[in-house]
Amino acid sequence: MDLGLDGRVYIITGGSRGLGFATARALVADGARVVLSSRDAGHVAAAAESLGPQAAGVAADLTDQETPGLLIREATSRFGRIDGALVSVGGPTPGTAATMTDEQWRSAFETVFLGSVRMMRTVAGTLSEGGSIGVVLSTTAKEPAPGLGLSNGLRPGLAMAVKDMADEYGPRGIRIVGLLPGRVMTDRNRELFGATGDPAAAAARAAESIPLRRLGEPEEFGKVAAFLLSPAANYLTGLMVPVDGGSMRGL
Repeated sequence: MDLGLDGRVYIITGGSRGLGFATARALVADGARVVLSSRDAGHVAAAAESLGPQAAGVAADLTDQETPGLLIREATSRFGRIDGALVSVGGPTPGTAATMTDEQWRSAFETVFLGSVRMMRTVAGTLSEGGSIGVVLSTTAKEPAPGLGLSNGLRPGLAMAVKDMADEYGPRGIRIVGLLPGRVMTDRNRELFGATGDPAAAAARAAESIPLRRLGEPEEFGKVAAFLLSPAANYLTGLMVPVDGGSMRGL
């Protein structure tokens, strides 16, 4: 199936590795061009180089109010247009909601919530009809995960912000969707498995709880995200799409 991505341009935050990079790779493979951002200049430069001339890399932090404008300018100056974005940020510090300090809550809010909302709002303001934004959330947007109190607290609110903005920008033909990754083998999940003291056993337990009886691969997420951003998904907006192997039990 032709996704209609040829020549389109997308910004990918958190794009140097994991789910962001997997999405960028899927977009480029289908003819799109991408601007990757990451706080680590070396990582984002290497990621962009690996994707070839269809990719550019920018060192930037979503907590910086200037970042959305910087990335939009890079996309339009480098590739002449912008058609959408994937907004992805790293997971906040593990721990229960009750044990997190005020400073940890403030820091997570700035990155996970406010940085994402600012990016969505700014990009949506520049898009024309047919533009699209995907926001990487988590299954914690719908059900809590043990030991991830900050994520449990912030992701549901961000999911509702996605719904609210989808309503607001829908009349202009701009789509906004959320993606809910489950146990996908990213560096984040490797970190969480490692914190148990027995990563292999923790990964095996996690896989056993998933109906498909395995963990997901970033490439599997990336293909779903590329589809949702593409014109092939033009009648989908405001929805939350789990990419979790069936692990969520609710409808």
